[in-house]
Amino acid sequence: MFRKVFDKLLKWKNSKKALLVTGARQVGKTYIIREFLRREYGDDYVELNLLENDLAKQALENITSSEDLILRISAISKKELRENRTVIFLDEIQVCSNVITAIKFLVEKTKFKYIMSGSLLGTELTDIRSIPVGYMEVINMYPLDFEEFLIANGLNEKVLQYLADRFENCEKVDDVIHTSLISLFQMYLIIGGMPAVVQKYLDTKNIKTVVEEQFNINQLYKLDISKYDKENKLLINEIYDLIPSELNNQNKRFILKDLNENLKFKRYENSFLWLKNAGVALPCYCADEAKIPLKLSKSSNLFKLYHCDVGLLSCMYMDENLQIKILNNETDINFGAIYENAVAQELVSKGFDLYYYRNKKNGEVDFLIEYRGRVVPLEIKSGKNYKRHNALDHLLNNCNIEMAYVFSNQNVEKTDKEIYMPIYMIMFLKRELVKDSIYSINISKINSRV
Repeated sequence: MFRKVFDKLLKWKNSKKALLVTGARQVGKTYIIREFLRREYGDDYVELNLLENDLAKQALENITSSEDLILRISAISKKELRENRTVIFLDEIQVCSNVITAIKFLVEKTKFKYIMSGSLLGTELTDIRSIPVGYMEVINMYPLDFEEFLIANGLNEKVLQYLADRFENCEKVDDVIHTSLISLFQMYLIIGGMPAVVQKYLDTKNIKTVVEEQFNINQLYKLDISKYDKENKLLINEIYDLIPSELNNQNKRFILKDLNENLKFKRYENSFLWLKNAGVALPCYCADEAKIPLKLSKSSNLFKLYHCDVGLLSCMYMDENLQIKILNNETDINFGAIYENAVAQELVSKGFDLYYYRNKKNGEVDFLIEYRGRVVPLEIKSGKNYKRHNALDHLLNNCNIEMAYVFSNQNVEKTDKEIYMPIYMIMFLKRELVKDSIYSINISKINSRV
Protein backbone atom coordinates (compact mmCIF):
# COMPACT_ATOMS: atom_id res chain seq x y z
CA MET A 1 0.00 0.00 0.00
CA PHE A 2 1.51 3.32 -1.09
CA ARG A 3 2.38 5.70 1.75
CA LYS A 4 3.98 9.12 1.25
CA VAL A 5 6.02 8.68 4.42
CA PHE A 6 8.19 6.13 2.58
CA ASP A 7 10.00 9.00 0.83
CA LYS A 8 10.81 10.51 4.23
CA LEU A 9 12.31 7.19 5.31
CA LEU A 10 14.44 7.11 2.17
CA LYS A 11 15.66 10.62 2.91
CA TRP A 12 16.53 9.60 6.47
CA LYS A 13 18.66 6.70 5.19
CA ASN A 14 21.52 9.12 4.50
CA SER A 15 21.18 10.82 7.87
CA LYS A 16 23.45 10.18 10.84
CA LYS A 17 20.59 10.74 13.28
CA ALA A 18 18.29 8.23 14.91
CA LEU A 19 14.67 8.17 13.72
CA LEU A 20 11.46 8.23 15.75
CA VAL A 21 8.20 7.42 13.95
CA THR A 22 5.12 8.26 15.97
CA GLY A 23 1.38 8.52 15.47
CA ALA A 24 -1.94 7.10 16.63
CA ARG A 25 -2.27 3.35 16.93
CA GLN A 26 -3.07 1.40 13.74
CA VAL A 27 -1.94 4.09 11.27
CA GLY A 28 0.63 1.71 9.74
CA LYS A 29 3.91 2.67 11.42
CA THR A 30 5.30 -0.83 11.92
CA TYR A 31 4.27 -2.01 8.46
CA ILE A 32 5.89 0.83 6.55
CA ILE A 33 9.12 0.64 8.58
CA ARG A 34 9.38 -3.10 7.96
CA GLU A 35 8.75 -2.56 4.26
CA PHE A 36 11.44 0.12 4.16
CA LEU A 37 13.96 -2.08 6.00
CA ARG A 38 13.30 -5.07 3.76
CA ARG A 39 13.74 -3.06 0.59
CA GLU A 40 16.74 -1.00 1.64
CA TYR A 41 18.62 -3.28 4.07
CA GLY A 42 17.55 -6.83 3.23
CA ASP A 43 18.28 -9.00 6.29
CA ASP A 44 20.55 -6.42 7.89
CA TYR A 45 18.12 -5.25 10.56
CA VAL A 46 16.94 -6.36 13.98
CA GLU A 47 13.40 -5.77 15.20
CA LEU A 48 12.30 -5.89 18.84
CA ASN A 49 8.71 -5.26 19.89
CA LEU A 50 8.97 -3.95 23.45
CA LEU A 51 5.25 -4.36 24.13
CA GLU A 52 5.07 -8.02 23.15
CA ASN A 53 8.59 -9.09 24.15
CA ASP A 54 8.86 -8.84 27.95
CA LEU A 55 12.45 -10.04 27.91
CA ALA A 56 13.44 -7.23 25.54
CA LYS A 57 11.60 -4.67 27.65
CA GLN A 58 13.30 -5.81 30.85
CA ALA A 59 16.70 -5.83 29.17
CA LEU A 60 16.36 -2.29 27.82
CA GLU A 61 14.94 -0.86 31.03
CA ASN A 62 18.22 -1.53 32.82
CA ILE A 63 20.85 -0.59 30.25
CA THR A 64 24.03 0.92 31.73
CA SER A 65 25.90 1.95 28.58
CA SER A 66 25.76 1.88 24.79
CA GLU A 67 27.95 -1.23 24.75
CA ASP A 68 25.58 -2.87 27.21
CA LEU A 69 22.59 -2.08 24.97
CA ILE A 70 24.23 -3.59 21.88
CA LEU A 71 25.22 -6.69 23.83
CA ARG A 72 21.69 -7.20 25.13
CA ILE A 73 20.04 -6.65 21.74
CA SER A 74 22.46 -9.08 20.12
CA ALA A 75 21.72 -11.71 22.78
CA ILE A 76 17.93 -11.32 22.55
CA SER A 77 17.78 -11.27 18.74
CA LYS A 78 20.36 -14.07 18.37
CA LYS A 79 21.67 -12.18 15.37
CA GLU A 80 25.03 -10.70 14.53
CA LEU A 81 24.99 -6.92 14.61
CA ARG A 82 27.31 -5.52 11.96
CA GLU A 83 28.68 -2.03 12.44
CA ASN A 84 27.85 0.54 9.73
CA ARG A 85 25.32 -1.90 8.26
CA THR A 86 22.77 -3.19 10.76
CA VAL A 87 19.68 -1.14 11.62
CA ILE A 88 18.15 -1.60 15.06
CA PHE A 89 14.36 -1.21 15.01
CA LEU A 90 12.71 -0.82 18.43
CA ASP A 91 8.92 -0.98 18.11
CA GLU A 92 6.43 0.19 20.77
CA ILE A 93 9.17 2.32 22.32
CA GLN A 94 6.66 4.07 24.60
CA VAL A 95 6.89 1.21 27.10
CA CYS A 96 10.64 1.79 27.47
CA SER A 97 11.03 5.51 26.86
CA ASN A 98 14.38 5.74 28.67
CA VAL A 99 15.97 4.55 25.42
CA ILE A 100 14.81 7.76 23.72
CA THR A 101 16.63 9.92 26.25
CA ALA A 102 19.76 7.79 25.79
CA ILE A 103 19.72 7.96 22.00
CA LYS A 104 22.25 10.82 21.90
CA PHE A 105 24.92 8.61 23.43
CA LEU A 106 23.92 5.62 21.30
CA VAL A 107 24.32 7.67 18.14
CA GLU A 108 27.63 9.12 19.29
CA LYS A 109 29.24 5.96 20.62
CA THR A 110 28.00 3.19 18.32
CA LYS A 111 28.09 2.61 14.58
CA PHE A 112 24.51 1.40 14.14
CA LYS A 113 21.42 3.13 12.84
CA TYR A 114 18.37 3.29 15.07
CA ILE A 115 14.67 3.46 14.21
CA MET A 116 12.12 3.72 17.01
CA SER A 117 8.37 3.58 16.65
CA GLY A 118 5.50 3.89 19.05
CA SER A 119 1.97 5.02 19.81
CA LEU A 120 0.87 7.24 22.69
CA LEU A 121 4.32 8.83 22.69
CA GLY A 122 2.80 12.25 23.14
CA THR A 123 1.37 11.06 26.45
CA GLU A 124 4.38 9.03 27.57
CA LEU A 125 7.07 11.63 26.86
CA THR A 126 5.51 14.53 28.77
CA ASP A 127 7.66 13.81 31.84
CA ILE A 128 10.92 13.15 30.03
CA ARG A 129 13.39 15.88 30.93
CA SER A 130 15.83 15.58 28.08
CA ILE A 131 14.82 14.90 24.47
CA PRO A 132 17.94 14.43 22.28
CA VAL A 133 17.50 17.44 20.00
CA GLY A 134 19.95 17.28 17.10
CA TYR A 135 20.41 13.52 17.38
CA MET A 136 16.95 12.35 16.42
CA GLU A 137 14.54 13.01 13.55
CA VAL A 138 10.82 12.69 14.21
CA ILE A 139 8.22 11.64 11.64
CA ASN A 140 4.53 11.91 12.50
CA MET A 141 2.33 9.36 10.74
CA TYR A 142 -1.39 9.67 10.11
CA PRO A 143 -4.11 7.53 8.52
CA LEU A 144 -4.08 7.39 4.72
CA ASP A 145 -4.98 10.81 3.34
CA PHE A 146 -7.46 11.03 0.48
CA GLU A 147 -4.78 10.96 -2.21
CA GLU A 148 -3.25 7.78 -0.73
CA PHE A 149 -6.76 6.30 -0.56
CA LEU A 150 -7.28 7.04 -4.26
CA ILE A 151 -3.97 5.41 -5.16
CA ALA A 152 -4.89 2.35 -3.08
CA ASN A 153 -8.11 2.11 -5.10
CA GLY A 154 -6.21 2.18 -8.40
CA LEU A 155 -6.43 5.82 -9.50
CA ASN A 156 -3.42 6.51 -11.68
CA GLU A 157 -0.87 9.32 -11.58
CA LYS A 158 -2.16 10.85 -14.81
CA VAL A 159 -5.59 11.56 -13.30
CA LEU A 160 -4.05 12.93 -10.10
CA GLN A 161 -1.84 15.28 -12.09
CA TYR A 162 -4.84 16.40 -14.13
CA LEU A 163 -6.71 17.23 -10.91
CA ALA A 164 -3.69 19.01 -9.42
CA ASP A 165 -3.44 21.20 -12.52
CA ARG A 166 -7.14 22.07 -12.30
CA PHE A 167 -6.68 23.03 -8.64
CA GLU A 168 -3.70 25.31 -9.29
CA ASN A 169 -5.31 26.98 -12.31
CA CYS A 170 -8.87 27.11 -10.86
CA GLU A 171 -10.25 25.32 -13.91
CA LYS A 172 -13.38 23.19 -14.09
CA VAL A 173 -12.98 19.43 -13.81
CA ASP A 174 -14.40 17.14 -16.50
CA ASP A 175 -17.95 16.24 -15.39
CA VAL A 176 -17.44 12.47 -15.56
CA ILE A 177 -14.23 12.67 -13.52
CA HIS A 178 -15.87 15.11 -11.08
CA THR A 179 -18.84 12.80 -10.43
CA SER A 180 -16.56 9.81 -9.92
CA LEU A 181 -14.30 11.71 -7.50
CA ILE A 182 -17.29 12.84 -5.42
CA SER A 183 -18.36 9.18 -5.13
CA LEU A 184 -14.84 8.16 -4.11
CA PHE A 185 -14.73 10.91 -1.50
CA GLN A 186 -18.02 9.74 -0.03
CA MET A 187 -16.58 6.23 0.10
CA TYR A 188 -13.59 7.66 1.96
CA LEU A 189 -15.99 9.16 4.54
CA ILE A 190 -17.16 5.62 5.27
CA ILE A 191 -13.87 3.73 5.12
CA GLY A 192 -11.40 6.37 6.31
CA GLY A 193 -7.65 5.93 6.21
CA MET A 194 -6.73 3.22 8.70
CA PRO A 195 -4.62 0.81 6.59
CA ALA A 196 -6.21 -2.36 7.98
CA VAL A 197 -9.69 -0.99 7.22
CA VAL A 198 -8.72 0.13 3.71
CA GLN A 199 -7.19 -3.28 3.03
CA LYS A 200 -10.31 -5.00 4.32
CA TYR A 201 -12.40 -2.98 1.87
CA LEU A 202 -10.04 -3.69 -1.03
CA ASP A 203 -10.14 -7.42 -0.25
CA THR A 204 -13.88 -7.80 0.33
CA LYS A 205 -15.71 -4.69 -0.96
CA ASN A 206 -18.03 -5.50 1.95
CA ILE A 207 -19.03 -2.54 4.14
CA LYS A 208 -20.07 -4.87 6.97
CA THR A 209 -16.54 -6.26 7.35
CA VAL A 210 -15.19 -2.71 7.12
CA VAL A 211 -17.38 -1.59 10.03
CA GLU A 212 -16.36 -4.63 12.08
CA GLU A 213 -12.68 -3.74 11.59
CA GLN A 214 -13.37 -0.12 12.56
CA PHE A 215 -15.24 -1.23 15.67
CA ASN A 216 -12.25 -3.32 16.74
CA ILE A 217 -9.88 -0.35 16.35
CA ASN A 218 -12.20 1.89 18.34
CA GLN A 219 -12.26 -0.72 21.12
CA LEU A 220 -8.47 -0.83 21.02
CA TYR A 221 -8.34 2.94 21.48
CA LYS A 222 -10.62 2.69 24.52
CA LEU A 223 -8.45 -0.12 25.90
CA ASP A 224 -5.39 2.14 25.52
CA ILE A 225 -7.15 4.83 27.52
CA SER A 226 -7.87 2.40 30.33
CA LYS A 227 -4.38 0.95 30.25
CA TYR A 228 -2.27 4.10 30.05
CA ASP A 229 -4.25 6.60 32.09
CA LYS A 230 -5.85 4.70 34.95
CA GLU A 231 -6.56 7.84 36.99
CA ASN A 232 -8.60 9.69 34.34
CA LYS A 233 -9.73 6.79 32.15
CA LEU A 234 -13.47 7.25 32.78
CA LEU A 235 -13.33 10.95 31.92
CA ILE A 236 -11.21 10.42 28.80
CA ASN A 237 -13.49 7.62 27.61
CA GLU A 238 -16.52 9.86 28.12
CA ILE A 239 -14.94 12.65 26.08
CA TYR A 240 -13.95 10.19 23.34
CA ASP A 241 -17.49 8.79 23.14
CA LEU A 242 -18.94 12.31 22.92
CA ILE A 243 -16.93 13.34 19.82
CA PRO A 244 -19.63 12.28 17.29
CA SER A 245 -22.55 13.89 19.13
CA GLU A 246 -20.63 17.13 19.82
CA LEU A 247 -19.72 17.44 16.13
CA ASN A 248 -23.38 16.88 15.34
CA ASN A 249 -24.34 20.01 17.29
CA GLN A 250 -25.24 23.07 15.28
CA ASN A 251 -22.00 24.92 16.04
CA LYS A 252 -19.94 21.68 16.42
CA ARG A 253 -18.08 23.11 19.43
CA PHE A 254 -17.37 20.84 22.37
CA ILE A 255 -19.81 21.86 25.11
CA LEU A 256 -18.46 21.08 28.58
CA LYS A 257 -21.88 20.95 30.21
CA ASP A 258 -22.58 17.82 28.15
CA LEU A 259 -19.99 16.19 30.43
CA ASN A 260 -20.83 17.83 33.74
CA GLU A 261 -22.48 21.20 34.14
CA ASN A 262 -20.74 21.91 37.44
CA LEU A 263 -17.13 21.28 36.39
CA LYS A 264 -14.94 23.85 34.66
CA PHE A 265 -12.56 23.49 31.73
CA LYS A 266 -9.44 23.18 33.91
CA ARG A 267 -10.82 19.94 35.34
CA TYR A 268 -11.05 18.43 31.86
CA GLU A 269 -8.02 20.02 30.22
CA ASN A 270 -5.61 17.14 30.87
CA SER A 271 -8.11 14.64 29.48
CA PHE A 272 -8.46 16.60 26.25
CA LEU A 273 -4.69 16.90 26.04
CA TRP A 274 -4.30 13.15 26.54
CA LEU A 275 -6.50 12.45 23.51
CA LYS A 276 -4.63 15.08 21.48
CA ASN A 277 -1.18 13.83 22.50
CA ALA A 278 -2.19 10.24 21.79
CA GLY A 279 -3.05 11.32 18.23
CA VAL A 280 -6.63 10.12 18.65
CA ALA A 281 -8.37 13.52 18.62
CA LEU A 282 -7.68 16.68 16.64
CA PRO A 283 -8.61 19.89 18.49
CA CYS A 284 -9.50 22.91 16.38
CA TYR A 285 -9.20 26.13 18.41
CA CYS A 286 -11.12 29.36 18.03
CA ALA A 287 -9.08 32.31 16.73
CA ASP A 288 -10.45 35.70 17.74
CA GLU A 289 -8.70 37.48 14.87
CA ALA A 290 -7.92 36.39 11.32
CA LYS A 291 -4.32 37.59 11.48
CA ILE A 292 -0.93 35.90 11.23
CA PRO A 293 0.15 34.27 13.47
CA LEU A 294 -3.17 32.70 14.37
CA LYS A 295 -1.64 31.19 17.48
CA LEU A 296 -1.58 34.61 19.16
CA SER A 297 -5.38 34.93 19.00
CA LYS A 298 -6.09 31.32 19.98
CA SER A 299 -8.73 30.71 22.65
CA SER A 300 -7.79 27.55 24.55
CA ASN A 301 -11.23 26.84 26.02
CA LEU A 302 -13.24 27.30 22.81
CA PHE A 303 -12.60 24.42 20.45
CA LYS A 304 -14.00 21.69 18.26
CA LEU A 305 -12.79 18.13 18.69
CA TYR A 306 -12.40 16.04 15.55
CA HIS A 307 -11.49 12.36 15.32
CA CYS A 308 -8.14 11.36 13.82
CA ASP A 309 -9.95 9.20 11.25
CA VAL A 310 -13.26 9.97 9.57
CA GLY A 311 -14.03 6.28 9.00
CA LEU A 312 -13.76 5.54 12.73
CA LEU A 313 -15.94 8.59 13.39
CA SER A 314 -18.63 7.26 11.02
CA CYS A 315 -18.48 3.92 12.80
CA MET A 316 -18.94 5.61 16.19
CA TYR A 317 -22.32 7.05 15.15
CA MET A 318 -23.70 3.52 15.65
CA ASP A 319 -26.25 3.96 12.87
CA GLU A 320 -26.54 0.67 11.01
CA ASN A 321 -27.60 2.47 7.84
CA LEU A 322 -25.27 5.48 8.06
CA GLN A 323 -22.88 4.18 5.41
CA ILE A 324 -25.72 3.63 2.94
CA LYS A 325 -27.14 7.07 3.75
CA ILE A 326 -23.79 8.65 2.94
CA LEU A 327 -23.56 6.79 -0.36
CA ASN A 328 -27.15 7.76 -1.21
CA ASN A 329 -26.50 11.37 -0.15
CA GLU A 330 -29.58 11.37 2.08
CA THR A 331 -30.43 14.54 3.97
CA ASP A 332 -31.53 13.24 7.40
CA ILE A 333 -27.98 13.10 8.80
CA ASN A 334 -25.47 15.85 9.43
CA PHE A 335 -23.04 15.39 6.55
CA GLY A 336 -21.38 18.67 7.49
CA ALA A 337 -19.74 17.18 10.58
CA ILE A 338 -18.36 14.22 8.63
CA TYR A 339 -17.14 16.40 5.77
CA GLU A 340 -15.44 18.74 8.23
CA ASN A 341 -13.75 15.85 10.02
CA ALA A 342 -12.31 14.57 6.73
CA VAL A 343 -10.98 18.06 5.99
CA ALA A 344 -9.53 18.43 9.52
CA GLN A 345 -7.52 15.22 9.29
CA GLU A 346 -6.39 16.12 5.77
CA LEU A 347 -5.13 19.52 6.96
CA VAL A 348 -3.30 18.03 9.96
CA SER A 349 -1.62 15.41 7.77
CA LYS A 350 -0.33 18.27 5.59
CA GLY A 351 1.17 20.07 8.59
CA PHE A 352 -1.50 22.73 9.19
CA ASP A 353 -2.61 23.78 12.67
CA LEU A 354 -6.39 23.81 13.10
CA TYR A 355 -8.27 27.02 13.85
CA TYR A 356 -11.75 28.34 13.20
CA TYR A 357 -13.18 31.88 13.33
CA ARG A 358 -16.17 32.88 15.42
CA ASN A 359 -18.22 36.07 15.24
CA LYS A 360 -21.09 36.30 17.73
CA LYS A 361 -23.36 38.10 15.27
CA ASN A 362 -22.51 36.40 11.99
CA GLY A 363 -21.56 32.88 13.05
CA GLU A 364 -18.49 30.75 12.43
CA VAL A 365 -16.08 30.04 9.59
CA ASP A 366 -15.14 26.37 9.60
CA PHE A 367 -11.36 26.70 9.33
CA LEU A 368 -8.62 29.32 9.20
CA ILE A 369 -5.21 28.28 7.91
CA GLU A 370 -1.90 30.03 7.35
CA TYR A 371 -1.30 29.42 3.64
CA ARG A 372 1.35 30.98 1.40
CA GLY A 373 2.05 33.76 3.87
CA ARG A 374 -1.52 34.82 4.62
CA VAL A 375 -4.63 33.76 6.50
CA VAL A 376 -7.05 31.85 4.28
CA PRO A 377 -10.57 30.93 5.49
CA LEU A 378 -12.07 27.58 4.49
CA GLU A 379 -15.78 26.83 4.39
CA ILE A 380 -16.91 23.21 4.08
CA LYS A 381 -20.34 22.67 2.55
CA SER A 382 -22.06 19.32 2.15
CA GLY A 383 -25.42 20.55 0.82
CA LYS A 384 -26.80 22.48 -2.13
CA ASN A 385 -26.66 25.93 -0.47
CA TYR A 386 -22.90 26.06 -0.80
CA LYS A 387 -22.92 29.77 -1.71
CA ARG A 388 -24.66 30.73 1.50
CA HIS A 389 -21.98 31.64 4.05
CA ASN A 390 -22.75 34.73 6.15
CA ALA A 391 -19.77 34.41 8.50
CA LEU A 392 -17.37 34.06 5.59
CA ASP A 393 -18.92 37.08 3.83
CA HIS A 394 -18.48 39.13 7.00
CA LEU A 395 -14.83 38.08 7.23
CA LEU A 396 -14.12 38.94 3.60
CA ASN A 397 -15.87 42.31 3.79
CA ASN A 398 -14.51 43.50 7.13
CA CYS A 399 -11.04 41.99 7.50
CA ASN A 400 -7.93 42.15 5.41
CA ILE A 401 -8.57 38.78 3.76
CA GLU A 402 -7.61 38.43 0.10
CA MET A 403 -9.22 35.09 -0.71
CA ALA A 404 -11.17 32.15 0.70
CA TYR A 405 -11.87 28.57 -0.36
CA VAL A 406 -15.32 27.01 -0.26
CA PHE A 407 -15.21 23.22 -0.60
CA SER A 408 -18.42 21.45 -1.61
CA ASN A 409 -19.81 18.80 -3.96
CA GLN A 410 -19.87 21.31 -6.82
CA ASN A 411 -17.33 21.88 -9.57
CA VAL A 412 -14.68 24.60 -9.73
CA GLU A 413 -15.85 28.22 -9.84
CA LYS A 414 -14.14 31.49 -8.99
CA THR A 415 -15.52 34.88 -7.95
CA ASP A 416 -13.79 38.05 -6.78
CA LYS A 417 -12.50 36.63 -3.49
CA GLU A 418 -14.04 33.17 -3.24
CA ILE A 419 -12.69 30.05 -4.93
CA TYR A 420 -15.26 27.27 -5.02
CA MET A 421 -13.60 23.87 -5.14
CA PRO A 422 -14.88 20.28 -5.15
CA ILE A 423 -14.47 18.72 -1.71
CA TYR A 424 -11.93 16.19 -3.01
CA MET A 425 -9.58 19.02 -4.01
CA ILE A 426 -8.70 19.45 -0.32
CA MET A 427 -5.90 16.92 -0.98
CA PHE A 428 -3.97 19.58 -2.93
CA LEU A 429 -4.03 22.21 -0.19
CA LYS A 430 -0.51 21.76 1.11
CA ARG A 431 1.53 23.68 3.63
CA GLU A 432 4.64 25.13 2.06
CA LEU A 433 7.92 24.13 3.66
CA VAL A 434 10.63 26.67 4.36
CA LYS A 435 13.02 26.76 1.42
CA ASP A 436 16.75 27.34 1.51
CA SER A 437 17.37 31.08 1.69
CA ILE A 438 21.03 32.04 1.90
CA TYR A 439 21.76 35.57 3.09
CA SER A 440 25.17 37.03 3.83
CA ILE A 441 25.86 40.33 5.60
CA ASN A 442 29.07 42.15 4.76
CA ILE A 443 30.56 43.45 8.02
CA SER A 444 33.96 44.41 6.61
CA LYS A 445 33.07 48.13 6.60
CA ILE A 446 32.09 47.95 10.25
CA ASN A 447 35.35 46.21 11.22
CA SER A 448 37.47 48.68 9.27
CA ARG A 449 36.04 51.65 11.19
CA VAL A 450 37.40 50.49 14.55
